[in-house]
Amino acid sequence: MFSLNRVEIIGYQTQPVVIRKTPGGTSVVDLNIVVPYSFTSATGTPVNGKSFHTVTVWGSMADVAGQYVKPGAQLFISGRLQTDSWEDSQSGEKRSKTKIIAMDLIMLDPKDGQRSAPAGAEGVLQLLNRAEAIGNVTRDAELRTTTGGQSVVTLGVATNERWKDKATNETKERTEFHNVVVWGDLAKAVQAGVKKGQRVYVSGRVQTRTFETQAGQKRYTTEIIADQVTLLGCKNADAAASVSLTPREASPSPAPSSAPSHAAADEAPAPTPVPEIKYESEIKPEDLPF
Repeated sequence: MFSLNRVEIIGYQTQPVVIRKTPGGTSVVDLNIVVPYSFTSATGTPVNGKSFHTVTVWGSMADVAGQYVKPGAQLFISGRLQTDSWEDSQSGEKRSKTKIIAMDLIMLDPKDGQRSAPAGAEGVLQLLNRAEAIGNVTRDAELRTTTGGQSVVTLGVATNERWKDKATNETKERTEFHNVVVWGDLAKAVQAGVKKGQRVYVSGRVQTRTFETQAGQKRYTTEIIADQVTLLGCKNADAAASVSLTPREASPSPAPSSAPSHAAADEAPAPTPVPEIKYESEIKPEDLPF
C-alpha cells in the first residue's frame, strides 16, 4: 500500500433502506447516515451540529443492510472516500459527489433496543467521524485570514487505489483528490512547510457543506477538516538518536546449572490458562440471505 484513504463513522441511519440490483445482479444499497457532533472551536466557542454522509454498500453486505438496518439504527462504518463526477445533462456543467464506500459495517444496537442516554455521561456519548489520508500534495498551500482573524489553509491531497478487475484480471488504478482544510496555528505551519509534490499524512473529520454558484445554483463540497498534518519522509533528530547501523548482538544464554533442583514450592508457578472467549454475533448465520 503506497497511500491511505480511510474513513470511520458512528452514526444513525435516517430513512428506510432500499436494495437495488446492478445489471449483473449485484446488490447495492445507499445508506444516509447522520452524525451529531459537539466540540469547542479554536476561539473557545461551543459548536454543535450534524454531518450527513452517503454510504454505498455492495454485495452480501448490502443484502444484510437491506434486511436488518432500519431507520434510526446506530451503525459503525469503515470505508474509503470516493468522488464520482459527471456532466449535467441539461446545463452541461460538471458535477461531483463524494460518498463513503463501505468496507465494514457493524450494527451497534442491543437486541432489546436502544437505551436512553444516561444523564451526566456526555463524555462517553460522543459519536465518531474520523478520516485519514496519506498522499501527495497537489498544490502549494495558500494561507488566508477570515474576517474574524482566523488563519485557514486549503490543501489538495491525492491518494491512489489499485485493484484487480475480476472480469478482465487487469490491474486498475483510481486517484482520489481530497480537499483538506486546516485552521489556526496548524494552518500557519502547513503554509510554511508543506509544498506541492510532498507526501503528507492528514487526519480529521469529514464535512460536507453547501455553496451557491454564480448562477445561483446550490452545490455541495466534501472536505477533510484536519486537526493533524504530518510531513512525511523527513529526518527526525530524536528518532535518529535511537537508530543504529550495527546489528545488536544477542545476549549470551546462561550456562546450565549443575545444582540440584529446588523443591516444587520454589519453582515458578505454571501460567494460568487464558479462558476462551466466545463472541456471539447479533446476526445468526442461518438468518443471512446468502
